[in-house]
Amino acid sequence: MKKQPVRILAIETSCDETAVAIVEDGKHVLVNQISSQMKTHEQYGGVVPEIASRQHVESMTIILEEALQKAKLSLTDLSAIAVTKGPGLVGSLLVGVTAAKSLAAATQLPFIGVHHIAGHIYANELEHELTYPLIALVVSGGHTELIYMKERGSFEIIGQTRDDAVGEAYDKVGRALQLPYPGGPHIDRLAMEADGTIELPRAWLEPDSYDFSFSGLKSAVMSILNQAKMKGQTVEPSHVAHGFQASVIDVLSTKAMRAAEQYGARQLLLAGGVAANQGLRQALTEACAAANIPFVYPSMAYCTDNAAMIGAAAFLKWEQQAFTGLDMKAEPLMSLPEWAEGQIS
Repeated sequence: MKKQPVRILAIETSCDETAVAIVEDGKHVLVNQISSQMKTHEQYGGVVPEIASRQHVESMTIILEEALQKAKLSLTDLSAIAVTKGPGLVGSLLVGVTAAKSLAAATQLPFIGVHHIAGHIYANELEHELTYPLIALVVSGGHTELIYMKERGSFEIIGQTRDDAVGEAYDKVGRALQLPYPGGPHIDRLAMEADGTIELPRAWLEPDSYDFSFSGLKSAVMSILNQAKMKGQTVEPSHVAHGFQASVIDVLSTKAMRAAEQYGARQLLLAGGVAANQGLRQALTEACAAANIPFVYPSMAYCTDNAAMIGAAAFLKWEQQAFTGLDMKAEPLMSLPEWAEGQIS
């Protein structure tokens, strides 16, 4: 008898993307619909939480209907409903959580709350076989973390940012250079095209630390730009971009490779919105090749926030039959290890 496929409808609204996907058996994406708010927030130079929440409300029903129509499925064809529980902007999270709860209650399907970072990590499993133990380098607008994964569904945070997340630092430097929002892709492009550089500091912290700090680097960029302005001089933006990105990549790649060696990783995995950065991908590809460690990263479609990654991570809980009660609340500061261990259902 043929085994019935597990089809999870997943909703992601942790920040400014309204996303709905249907993922089959944790790996096969049947549909991945995203309504981006980038144009709206671009005029403010960053995400405005109240506006993001309002636009999620306006888009949610439309995106849900589009996803089901595109997949040529009805609610009766689904196995479970999943949603990002946290971390994220609380107002944005609440819109997705409310929609997912309503669907689960109406269909009486199992309900699964998902950790956003688990989603970013397991976005890789939509395209690659994961080999444990592995080290995951998570880099995004709100997170910079090194995570040791001894086995499937196990997360030990061994390093994290002490101040700015790397994506946040990119956006702040981008604004200082008067680049469009988000600044990350533009800094990456300028850095790759640059014919010169400005040397900038690296924050290594304690010799054995896997933590990160980018506030000093950001301040160094601002200092260079302010000094040039006071002297009536101009600074070539591409040189600043190159120096900034070189510093970021040096620290990220060095610590990731050291962790992979120390923990005996059989794979290095890159995840999060900054995983789309070409300079970082190239540096880690070369470093992993030299160290003979397999390196995997998601395609561009699965780097930034999307619901397919939430469906992939939700399959972990489906396998355990560890479902969430409909009294679940959004958790803007949710712990990844606690979610994995079931302390937060």
